[in-house]
Amino acid sequence: MSEPLQVETTGETVGEAKWHALRELERLAPGLDKAAVHFEVLSEGERGLLGVGYAPARVVAMLDSAEAMPRADTHDSELAAAVRELLERITTELGVPCRVDVSEDDEAVTASLTGGDLGLLIGRHGQTIDAIQYLANVIAWRIHGNDRKDVVVDAAGYRVRRRATLESLAQRSAERAKTTGEPVELEPMTSVERRIVHVCLKEVAGVSTRSEGDEPYRFVVVEPD
Repeated sequence: MSEPLQVETTGETVGEAKWHALRELERLAPGLDKAAVHFEVLSEGERGLLGVGYAPARVVAMLDSAEAMPRADTHDSELAAAVRELLERITTELGVPCRVDVSEDDEAVTASLTGGDLGLLIGRHGQTIDAIQYLANVIAWRIHGNDRKDVVVDAAGYRVRRRATLESLAQRSAERAKTTGEPVELEPMTSVERRIVHVCLKEVAGVSTRSEGDEPYRFVVVEPD
């Protein structure tokens, strides 16, 4: 039986030490499934005072040889690779072991996070996953500007539930616009989410939709006809 892969690394924080350990394991087993890596924290480190008494955090990362089989070879674009690295760094820093799968089509880069308890990544009312997605879209903006693709970040199927929420919000906003005779401005959304609202209300009589504002604060306005 093969011995498990094991590395010991340090960092200013436990999260940084784990990140270094993952990078070292990736060098030893390219394409490994990061969700299969197990960590042991040897020391959380000491910040010290003015450099006196500082000690780095130390961790051991272990990967069973049976779990070290690489994923199918990926050929990420520059944007997809940046998104993958961002999410792997965030999940490592948060101490949430999960697998990051990234796919890309003509309109968007979609990252799906799967694993055990991903509630910490989703956050209350999706605030954390939305913040992570926002950060990923800022990176996309910096890389490609106006020619960028949208980045969608999903964890444990949250976006399916988010679609249902957006469609419900769209319907309520349409009824409000028709009842009050006044336009209704929705919260800022990505173009993918705005498209969900536009499509949802496309065939609804008595209202129309348009997008206003500049990225990344662009939002949908639902107005009565």
